[in-house]
Amino acid sequence: MILGAPARSLPLLPFHPRDVLPALPHGIAWPTLNRLHNAVDLLPEFVAAVSSPSDRNLSSWKGACFYKNEAWLEFTEPKEANSSGGGILYIKTSNAHSWTCMDLYIFATPYRVTWDYYFIGRTHTMEIKEWQEGELDYVKDKGISVFLMKAGMLGTLMALWDVLPIFSNTGWGQDANIEFLKRHMKTKFVERPQSLSNFSTDDIQSGDFLALSKIRGRWGGFETLEKWVTGAYAGHTAFALRDEQGKLWVGESGHENKEGQEIIAVLTWDDWWKQQLADDANPHIVVLPLSSAMREKFNLTAAWEYARSMDGKPYGYHNMIFSWIDTPVDNYPPQLDSNLVASVLTVWTRLQPEYAANMWNEALNKRLDTQGLDLPGVMREAEHRGIPFEELLAIPEKDDWIYSDGKSTSCVAFVLQMYKEAGLFGELASSIQVTEFTIRDAYMLSFFEKNSSRLPKWCNAHDDPPLPFCQILGTYRMELPDYNTLVPYASMDERCPSVPPDYYRPSGC
Repeated sequence: MILGAPARSLPLLPFHPRDVLPALPHGIAWPTLNRLHNAVDLLPEFVAAVSSPSDRNLSSWKGACFYKNEAWLEFTEPKEANSSGGGILYIKTSNAHSWTCMDLYIFATPYRVTWDYYFIGRTHTMEIKEWQEGELDYVKDKGISVFLMKAGMLGTLMALWDVLPIFSNTGWGQDANIEFLKRHMKTKFVERPQSLSNFSTDDIQSGDFLALSKIRGRWGGFETLEKWVTGAYAGHTAFALRDEQGKLWVGESGHENKEGQEIIAVLTWDDWWKQQLADDANPHIVVLPLSSAMREKFNLTAAWEYARSMDGKPYGYHNMIFSWIDTPVDNYPPQLDSNLVASVLTVWTRLQPEYAANMWNEALNKRLDTQGLDLPGVMREAEHRGIPFEELLAIPEKDDWIYSDGKSTSCVAFVLQMYKEAGLFGELASSIQVTEFTIRDAYMLSFFEKNSSRLPKWCNAHDDPPLPFCQILGTYRMELPDYNTLVPYASMDERCPSVPPDYYRPSGC
């Protein structure tokens, strides 16, 4: 081989050690590649946005294996009435650098994510049989995003293939959620004699905790993944408050308004309950009554003042993933790690840039005391300071951090911050960051009634054996392992592991 010779004169290599890396589990491939690249180079690389046949002349790039690649999209006619048709994505690969290399790609829109890998230089196709509602307009405007994966992701994608059906709003999707939770969390799904309990709202008091679990559709799928990574057996929370006239209200962060926005809301019990009964995500709901000692502490005036001050503000996306990630390595289920988290963030940033700032960019900047850096910029800055990305993710959230849209208040942070204001954490309030709590952390707090004789008479009338709380809705019994067992302490829940299926939690973490 002569140095400086034109690229076309170089012989095709039979094999390169890097060729096998994309096919390996990323836990093996990433450390190897990390010695050859910087952290940003290992992220999924956006290479094209393909929206029409004319893109063939515009969408071209150099791959890790095939040095010449082109892509274009052809739309297909609808096969049925009221259908938007489909499409065929063409990927032409050529000029491989060796006989054994391969390129791995993710193809994504906000409506779907799929992947493929190519060993052979030719024109490959990926068929989209039918566009989802709104997807065709998106693709014509912004295209299908194509990402080149440089690190080992194939094994991970194959292992996580069973995740995709859980977002389906069908009986099949619900079955997929149940099967996923049974397999990955050892969750038991025991049917109840009747899904709707005969209960009286007269027995629901100010400060009572409402824990919800959805198992179908978009939110059901999201909650299933949240449960899996955090160890929580509920996926959403709210709280009850009574006003001066004794009327019952519900405070909820994550309420969907008429414009489809997720906001913090305080609404009457009747309005909230109607929405739960009409929800096709099949919600299961339990009431966790405060103990008599906590009721004596509970400052109703302060609770209402806080709830009203937050009413109408946006849901707290900023700290959503950071309440889960407390440690560099011990919060990830098998097949996941901080590298994969970074990859997912990269793909999602391309698809929904407005959500990227909401969900992680601002929060990562807070951890570095910087402003305005995007995800690659954050990673470069962290690398410059000698902070591994997995350690950056694990830096605890602070309740007093102010984001561009105010304080970040997720569903569980809203409940617990109200508890703070109402005096339930006592003198520990200033040394506890409730934005670090997961839903599991919240229902483990020893704030709730332990004496079953003090529970309402209707509670557990249809649940045998009885539950330590009151389930008011749901096809299946809701179990909350380690419920009501954790006495609060300073800096709690800032360094806790959460590895399934046991989710071992050492004392004092």
